[in-house]
Amino acid sequence: MRENQQRDDKKTRKPGDKPGPDRKKKPFMRRKVCRFCTDKKLDIDYKNPRVLRYFVTERGKIIPRRISGNCAKHQRQITVAVKRARNIAILPFTTAVH
Repeated sequence: MRENQQRDDKKTRKPGDKPGPDRKKKPFMRRKVCRFCTDKKLDIDYKNPRVLRYFVTERGKIIPRRISGNCAKHQRQITVAVKRARNIAILPFTTAVH
């Protein structure tokens, strides 16, 4: 009977799960809210590099939505604005390599 129970536990367990109290729980991560949805005065504009700098890394990559906390609508607008700002040389495509 004990062997059957262990076999059933193996079937229902996920590959990374450890049995017993050794498994670690994920820490509770607070859901980030979109800055542009909460503050209606803040505007996404390709001519305003101060706002766009928060959403671009030092290497010039656009920060993804899951990290920045933007909603999908505003993340698309940020992407378009960053690309436009790069094309007219307000934002750099990459950093200078020494």
